[in-house]
Amino acid sequence: MNLQEIRRFLALYQMEQNESEQWLTNRLQQVENEGVYIPSTEELTFGARVAWRNSNKCIGRLFWQSLHVEDARDILDEHVIFEKLLHHIRYATNDGKIRPTITVFASGRVKIWNHQLIRYAGYETEAGIVGDPHSVPFTKVCESLGWRGEGTAFDVLPLVIQVDERNPLWFTIPQEDVLEVAIRHPEQQKVEELALKWYAVPIISSMRFQMAGIDFQAAPFNGWYMGTEIGARNLADHDRYNMLPKIAEIFGLDTTRQASLWRDRALVELNIAVLHSFKEDGVSIVDHHTAAQQFKLFEEAEHKAGRDLTGNWTWLIPPLSPATTHIFHKPYDNVYNTPNYFYQKPPY
Repeated sequence: MNLQEIRRFLALYQMEQNESEQWLTNRLQQVENEGVYIPSTEELTFGARVAWRNSNKCIGRLFWQSLHVEDARDILDEHVIFEKLLHHIRYATNDGKIRPTITVFASGRVKIWNHQLIRYAGYETEAGIVGDPHSVPFTKVCESLGWRGEGTAFDVLPLVIQVDERNPLWFTIPQEDVLEVAIRHPEQQKVEELALKWYAVPIISSMRFQMAGIDFQAAPFNGWYMGTEIGARNLADHDRYNMLPKIAEIFGLDTTRQASLWRDRALVELNIAVLHSFKEDGVSIVDHHTAAQQFKLFEEAEHKAGRDLTGNWTWLIPPLSPATTHIFHKPYDNVYNTPNYFYQKPPY
């Protein structure tokens, strides 16, 4: 128990939630008397929201106060945890009108092995990698546990859950709970023939949520996608789905010369397709220009609240046309405050 961290967090809670000085004195006395700090659901909710506000790499922090928090710290049965994760997926998906959500499980006892709750498998074959190359190591882990995918480019991986030192268990996510968007272009029908798709909700499950000196290793959370995450990274990166050469071929671009800027042109067309597809299907997504404008509003709100803004410039700039946003032209203080979300080693 880190009393200094607890005092700092509860003082922040007391100030921002307009609690009295007496409340803070009583709460700290309770913690010292009991010899343990167990956050109330209200404190947990506040901590999770402030952790989003403090997330240096996130451009979408304007909406930090809207985060819906599920307190699942009392669940220690793998099957019930699985049902709770399905509830998270369904609640967050919301027929495409995505709701920012976090589900917090017991500190030090529950582990989710997945990088994201929904993620596509990757298979090494004689003909090369089928699916998502990023997922190849975890796919092998799942197979070692007994899972078998269909071997397509878009197999949804199972959820792998571990409680304490018990053996991990894997669970198949029902197909009807995974909202996916087929990628097509508003002007070029041949893009649809590539049979590309992507899942609607990015639910990060590999990071630890830290507040008041407590680490919650299993706390999956989500917002909604910025289009470039899919169109300029997941589907475009050479070490991911590597679709730029095929997009360039469809649009008749000259790939024999670097100076033709065929990659840049293909990148724009792929991002147009992603945004068009999500919007046509009624699934929440934001383009990088709008996201940058929203971040500017966040900066102004933080300044008005008297808080120092922190940010990781290399992550805040979008991977497509970053110089067209105000973020590119500003320095940011990359100091990490807590509560926050931090990387952790995979349990496997």
